[in-house]
Amino acid sequence: MSASRAFKSNFTAGELSPDMLGRPDTRAYANGAGLLRNVFIQSTGGLTRRPGLRHIATLPGPARLIGFEFNTEQTYLLVLSHARLQVFMGDAEVTSLAAPWTEAMLPQLAHTQSADTLLICHPDLAPLRITRSSHSSWTIGNWPFTEVPTYRFAALDISLTPSAVTGSITITASAPVFSAEHAHTRLRIGGQRVDIAAVLSTTQVSGQVLDTLPGTTATFDWEEGALSTLRGWPVCVCFHQDRLVIGGSRDLPNRLWLSRTGDLYNFSTGTGLDDEAISFGLMSDQVNAIRGVFSGRNLQVFTSGGEWMVSGDPLTPSSIQLTRQTRIGSPVARLVQPVDVDGSTIFAARSGRGIYEFTYTDIQQAYQANDLALVAAHLMHTPISLAYDQLRRLLHVAMEDGSLATLTLYRTEQVLAWSGQQTNGMFRALADIEGTIWAVVERAGRQRLERFDDTLALDAALTGSMANAAAAWSGLAHLEGQEVGVLADGAPVQDKLVNAGTITLDEPAHRVQIGLRFSHVIEPLPVDLGGAMGMRATPLRLISITFRLLNTASLAVDLGRGPQSLPFRRFDTALLDAPPVLFTGDARLRALGWRRDATQPLWRIADDTPLPLTLLSITTEMRITT
Repeated sequence: MSASRAFKSNFTAGELSPDMLGRPDTRAYANGAGLLRNVFIQSTGGLTRRPGLRHIATLPGPARLIGFEFNTEQTYLLVLSHARLQVFMGDAEVTSLAAPWTEAMLPQLAHTQSADTLLICHPDLAPLRITRSSHSSWTIGNWPFTEVPTYRFAALDISLTPSAVTGSITITASAPVFSAEHAHTRLRIGGQRVDIAAVLSTTQVSGQVLDTLPGTTATFDWEEGALSTLRGWPVCVCFHQDRLVIGGSRDLPNRLWLSRTGDLYNFSTGTGLDDEAISFGLMSDQVNAIRGVFSGRNLQVFTSGGEWMVSGDPLTPSSIQLTRQTRIGSPVARLVQPVDVDGSTIFAARSGRGIYEFTYTDIQQAYQANDLALVAAHLMHTPISLAYDQLRRLLHVAMEDGSLATLTLYRTEQVLAWSGQQTNGMFRALADIEGTIWAVVERAGRQRLERFDDTLALDAALTGSMANAAAAWSGLAHLEGQEVGVLADGAPVQDKLVNAGTITLDEPAHRVQIGLRFSHVIEPLPVDLGGAMGMRATPLRLISITFRLLNTASLAVDLGRGPQSLPFRRFDTALLDAPPVLFTGDARLRALGWRRDATQPLWRIADDTPLPLTLLSITTEMRITT
C-alpha cells in the first residue's frame, strides 16, 4: 500500500471531451476537468462562479443583436426582430423603428459598421443603411448606389438591339430574357448605361439612356445589374482599404465585388484603373458560396467550402491575388459572423462541431485554421452566434440547442480552456459592447434581452433598494409564477413565488437581488493510476482534499457520501441572517472509504447558492493498494 499526493495548480485546459479519458499522458489531461458548468476559467488558471444575467427587456420575438460603437462614450445595442429595430443605450431603450426585415430573415442578416452608419444585407432584401444622428434619432434607408455591379446572366449568343442611341428607347432581345422584375434595373450596352423603365414582353423593354450608346445595331456586348430583386442582393459585406466589399449574392454566391476607392457605393469597373471597382469569382474544384468577408491583415473570405486570402498592397484591379488557404468551410443554414481575437479571426465550422482560429503564420507566409475545440468537441452543438469579451478574454459561443460554451483564450500563458454555461432557458443570440456580453435568452417561450452583470449572482435578475426597509418588492412581471432566489441585504433568504409581479419577504430589507437560481458544477477527471504496467483498476482511498479559495462565500463538496460544509458555510440551511464574510485560504476536508471504480470523480462541487466562489488549486491525498 502506498500513499500519493497530487497537486492541481490550474484548469488551463478546461473541460475535456470524454474522448480524452484515455489520455492521462497529455498536458491537457493534467490541467483539465471532467465537468465545468456555470464557471469561467480565469487567465491565471483558476475557476470562478460566472456572473448572473440582468433582465433588461422582454422582446416581441426572436431577435439578432448588433453592437454599435460610435465612440468611446456613445455605444448602443441594436435589437433586430420581426419588422422592428430597437435601440438601447445602456439598459434603456432610446428608440424603436419599423424595419423591412422579417423574422425568417434574421439568421441570414449580415452587417458592418463605419462611423455613424451600419450596413445591413440579406440575399432577399435590398441592402439597408442604418444611420444615427443622435441618441434617439435613427433612420433606415436603402444603399445610395452610384453604380451597381453588372454581370452577364444570359447566354452569350443572345443579342440586344436598341431603337436609338439617346433618350427614351426600346430594346429588343434576340431571345426571351426579360421578366417583370427587370423593371427599374440597369443595363450596360457596349459599356454604356440604360435604365429600364418598363418591361413590355419577355423580349422587349423600354428605357432611358444615361450614356450615349455606340449604335443601333444588334450587339452581344451587354450586361445587366448583378444586384436586384430579380437576381438577389448581397450576402455579406465589410470595409477594407477604403473600399466596400460585397461577398456573394443569391444568384452569384461565389462572386466578390470591391467598390471604387473612397467611393463606397460605386461598383463601376471602368477601364481597370487602380482606384476603380474590382469584380471576380472564386473558382475552384468545389462549391464556394461566400458566407463571410472579414478585414484583417488581408481581406479574408469565408465560404461554404474553404477559406481564402485576397492579397495586394494596395488592392487594385492589376495587383489583386486570390488564394485558397484552408478547407474547413462555414455554416450555410445561417450566417455566423467571424470575430477578431488578438489579430486572429475566429469562425464557426460548417460541420457544427468546431470553432476555428484563422491566423497568419510568418514562417509559411500563409493562413492556418486551428480547431480551438479539438479537446472539447462535446460542447459544440452547431454554433449560431459568437461574442468576444476582450476585457476578460472570454469567447462566448451560443449553440443551436440553447447552450452556451465559453472559451478562455490567452496564448501567452498557454490558456485554452472551455467551460459550459446553462440557465433556466436557452441562449439564442449574443453581442459584445466594450466588455459587456448581451444575450437573447428564451425563457418560458418568451424572448428576453439580458446581459452578464458582475454584481449579480442570479439569472433574469433585477435589483432594488429602498431607504426604509420593505418586505414587498414588485416589478417582477417577467418572472410571474416562478420560484425565485433572493439576496436580501447581501444574504440569501428563502426562495419566494412571484405572484402578480411581487414577492413578500419574511423580514424587510433595504436592498434585494431577485432572480432565477443556477448551479455551478465542478468535477475532476478520473485520477491517473497509470504506471509502467499501464492503467490499473486498483482500489484507492481518498484521504483528504484541500481547496485553495479566493474571496469565496459558499462551497458544497461531495466526496462520495453527500455534500459537506466548510467552516465558512452553513450548508444545512443555506440561509444567512447577514452578508457572509468572504474567505481566502486553504479549506481541508477528510474522506472515508475505499473506491474500486477509478473512472468516477473523487469529488464534486455543486451549489446553487447565489454567493461567490473562486477555486485556485486543489491538493489531493490518496492511498493506493499495490
